[in-house]
Amino acid sequence: MSEFRLGLVGVGKIVRDQHLAAIQATPGIGLAAVADPFSELAGIASYKDLAAMLDAEPTLDAIAICTPTHLRHELARLALERGKAVMLEKPPGATLAETEDLKALAEEHDAVLFAAWHSRFAPGISHARDWLSSRTVTAVTIDWHEDVRVWHPGQDWIWEAGGMGVFDPGINALSIATQLVSTPFFLKHADLEVPENCQTPIAARLGFRTAAGIPVDADFDFRHQDPPRWDMRIDTDAGVLKLESGGSRLIIDGEVVIDEPEREYQGVYAHFCELLKAGESDIDIAPLRHVADAMLLGHRRAVEAFIE
Repeated sequence: MSEFRLGLVGVGKIVRDQHLAAIQATPGIGLAAVADPFSELAGIASYKDLAAMLDAEPTLDAIAICTPTHLRHELARLALERGKAVMLEKPPGATLAETEDLKALAEEHDAVLFAAWHSRFAPGISHARDWLSSRTVTAVTIDWHEDVRVWHPGQDWIWEAGGMGVFDPGINALSIATQLVSTPFFLKHADLEVPENCQTPIAARLGFRTAAGIPVDADFDFRHQDPPRWDMRIDTDAGVLKLESGGSRLIIDGEVVIDEPEREYQGVYAHFCELLKAGESDIDIAPLRHVADAMLLGHRRAVEAFIE
């Protein structure tokens, strides 16, 4: 097959900002159609919903679902039942149960399912993982701070139940940590600051530990003035590794090893192509599980109302 034919569901901000350019830059995959009840793309076959797109485009190989999270489970089930490979924007589901159901359905239909944790494809992540593979991690510190008014303007859904609040960007940090730290870690305590007019936290402090007691501590905050601070420090028995700018900048023992522009979504689609060629799935739910644990164990403190 010279090129996989892709259908996109949802043509919102993240698709226009990231997905379209990444697809165009990725050999082996081509955008054939989109489905969105409110939006179209010039020059691309456009449909009001996924069912109509699947009916009209039977030769589609894969579907990328980029809708709000609460819609993804039903859409992904439909695509998998119609024999299509599926890529899910992060997070892969609104709940762990939904995501586990999709994983089981993909296995039942022998279909490719990909949970696209885009931050794992930042320029420094692969090199960092290789460097850490021969070392023992002794501590992890994460600071993931940004200004919600800059990065999520007018997105009221982020403050509703299921919107995740500060965990919307924070889950990106957790996706990197679960990729780089080979030993499982477990939430021991969490402090969540929730605006009195919201359902989700504006800030969170999380304390994880491995079974051996190694600390993995995270501080997420939506009240940080630009520029954002998306940083991670990993101490080991043989040096210190730092990731800055969400993984675009890698520093090892004080030396800058990688400092490159962000191109995460091109990595996402390149990996999706490899999965399609191999007929394999990649459906890690560890980052979502950690967020669910924080919501389960977190001590909530009401803070002043959030006003856009």
